[in-house]
Amino acid sequence: MTFGASGPHISQKEYNMTNQSRRQFLKTGALFGAASAAAAVSAPAFSSEMPQKWDETTGLLIVGTGFAGCAAALEAHYLGAKKEEIMLVDKMSTPGGNSIINGGVVAAAGTDMQAKEGIKDSPDLMFADMMKSGGGLSHPALARRLVDESVANYEWLRDKVGVQFKAVNFHGGHSVKRSHATMNNSGSGFILPMLAKLKEFGIEPRLRFIVDEIIVDDKKEVVGVKARMGYRFGREKTGKVIYVRATKGVLIAAGGFAQNVKYRMSQDPRLTDKFTSTNHPGATGEMIMQAQEIGANTVQMDWIQLGPWTSPDEKGFGVAPLFVESCVGLGPMIDPATGKRFIKETGNRKVRADAIVAIGHPCIIYTCEANVMHAIVGHNMTDKLWEHALKSGVIKKFDTLKDLAAGYGIDYATLEKTNTTFNGYMKAMKDPEFDCMFFKDATLNEKGPFYGVRLWPRVHHCMGGLEINEHGQVMSVRGTPIKGLYAAGEATGGVHGMVRLGSVAVADCMIFGRIAARDAFKKA
Repeated sequence: MTFGASGPHISQKEYNMTNQSRRQFLKTGALFGAASAAAAVSAPAFSSEMPQKWDETTGLLIVGTGFAGCAAALEAHYLGAKKEEIMLVDKMSTPGGNSIINGGVVAAAGTDMQAKEGIKDSPDLMFADMMKSGGGLSHPALARRLVDESVANYEWLRDKVGVQFKAVNFHGGHSVKRSHATMNNSGSGFILPMLAKLKEFGIEPRLRFIVDEIIVDDKKEVVGVKARMGYRFGREKTGKVIYVRATKGVLIAAGGFAQNVKYRMSQDPRLTDKFTSTNHPGATGEMIMQAQEIGANTVQMDWIQLGPWTSPDEKGFGVAPLFVESCVGLGPMIDPATGKRFIKETGNRKVRADAIVAIGHPCIIYTCEANVMHAIVGHNMTDKLWEHALKSGVIKKFDTLKDLAAGYGIDYATLEKTNTTFNGYMKAMKDPEFDCMFFKDATLNEKGPFYGVRLWPRVHHCMGGLEINEHGQVMSVRGTPIKGLYAAGEATGGVHGMVRLGSVAVADCMIFGRIAARDAFKKA
């Protein structure tokens, strides 16, 4: 993949903030890895009792401070809502959730950046890619709404929020480059400008604020929540109980349940605690459960995506994905036990993750230095992140292909044959074995040094969740909208079907967060 001119690198301050959630995960993983499931499922039993009095009143109560929540809050402001009508809350002690540790790319089909690079794209093509990757399970109305608003969302981020973009890149499963990368190759490239804008407008997230119950009236309409202020994650009885009235509704933007082992195993029994997750510790899904308790319908809950680009040589999301997603199509994925390719490198995430799990051990992806310096460093990875990856040993450098084979315990003769064949496919721009996509400006993997990464999947994204309609309204088990209840992002299901294409979830979060805000304030 190629990119446009690289912009300034992430500042030390931004780098620290971006990785704050990663560091927190590393420090608390042992504590919360076993406790998170129990914590999430031990939420208070649903009572639906109206409080004798409301402690606070707002318009739209937004639960979650990631892409969906921040986008909804900003949209509400731009629609003319007063700051008192927008309450943005998060149970964790820092904002951003999974979003701030995201890879920093958003899908859009038909942008000016694509046109500048001669990339022909359209909402129809993106829709076709989503439906294909979704295996027929994507809800057409939701996917259509997403693709039709993708360019407007990109322009909104750039012009209204102040997000800076530097490149358009490729992710597996897409038919063209349409993943628009932030300057720092991090979700903080979206979240920090969003938080800065919200602060400018007098809207700041209320942290350590957990919702225990969604309150409905006798008409079964959502009117507010029971919550606790001063909550400490992992200490489930902490915090002061308050009741918040929400006159415009409650928006669930709290993400999925990848860190809730018990709950995810109820959907897919294979996903035991032997599989770690890229998610931050708070991704435990209690807001989905609370919506279920008042009659919300869920869809496709057992479709849980594993990230095929994570490395067993680091924790959490890590930096390997930034290298790997740029490396596909530039170098082969190898089973070290056989020295051979075993999967389409540019295939979608599920195809690749399932194939790695099937061989039963980590695989290898590698490419030559010419490709790394042309398409990865300074493009999808900043110099700082590249240096960190090399220093930590997540990415390893080898002077020759023979050294790479020795380093990963691969039979050299077999690897050499595989490499030669792959280079032939690259030159011909056609892969008769696995139909890998190739790039005209790529360099054949003939001359070292070479750089390699070990890969083993982690639980990454919950494809299923609350059923919503194209207005972001949560649907009941009876097939009707629950008045006053909205959801957006990973807390929802149906948008992506069985496979989420890279960078499309970022668009999903933001677009449906904004749509929900428009509906809540009747500005659709």
